[in-house]
Amino acid sequence: QVQLVESGGGSAQPGGSLRLSCAASGFTLDYYAIGWFRQAPGKEREGVSCISISGSSTVYADSVKGRFTISRDNGKNTVYLQMNSLKPEDTAVYYCAARSRVGREDSYCNPRVYNSWGQGTQVTVSS
Repeated sequence: QVQLVESGGGSAQPGGSLRLSCAASGFTLDYYAIGWFRQAPGKEREGVSCISISGSSTVYADSVKGRFTISRDNGKNTVYLQMNSLKPEDTAVYYCAARSRVGREDSYCNPRVYNSWGQGTQVTVSS
């Protein structure tokens, strides 16, 4: 059974850091582009950051550029999202998702093209 499990969410103060992990079970991430997405109450799900199969191509939303870093460790079958300088507007449920049958450098970050999703992890940034 293909499964993605997010972890690492929680509460942080503005300016703080969290690292999210997305672990895969039942399949290897080696052949999947991976994305992190978030959804705040009353808002649409948006792409935060995506990484290609090779790991060489990454995309970031303008709102997180310079603060968030996506990375993948295929040996651990895990993708990470390091979140620094957190802001209250980063508060949301964060999801990771996988996309198969893509080129090795494809890091397209539209949630509509991702077909395997985790259950999400809550991130709350407040003082």
